[in-house]
Amino acid sequence: MSVSSKPTCHVVRPGNAYAGKQGFNYFEGIAAETVGSTGICMHLLTIPPGARAKAHLHASHETAIYAISGETHCWFGDELEEHVIVREGEMFYIPAGVPHLPANLSDRPATAIIARTDPNEQESVVLLPDLERYVPRQAVDEPRR
Repeated sequence: MSVSSKPTCHVVRPGNAYAGKQGFNYFEGIAAETVGSTGICMHLLTIPPGARAKAHLHASHETAIYAISGETHCWFGDELEEHVIVREGEMFYIPAGVPHLPANLSDRPATAIIARTDPNEQESVVLLPDLERYVPRQAVDEPRR
């Protein structure tokens, strides 16, 4: 007799953190690895003041972000030529395959909820080191507004 695994509901309390390929530490959340999700992941991210991610994209997966506190700058586009500031209470959408580089240019932490259509949080992350030159380090030290 075979026993089938029936899907069930889970409560996840973000506590454990892991280092993402992007250069930030993420709090564990909803993912294939934690709850067996098959179409979504959702994590909590706090970006320290002055921190910046590595340029990257998420292959074949969309990203939705809700800024809980603080503000985050994000450069995006084929050569990171576009720039937006995502402020507390705002949402930000990143289509699949769009290169981007977020940074916290403020003097206080920025916290956001990040949801992606990739249930395996780090599987679709593609680092783009050749794009790093388009957002010089001084862009993090001296905010463009």
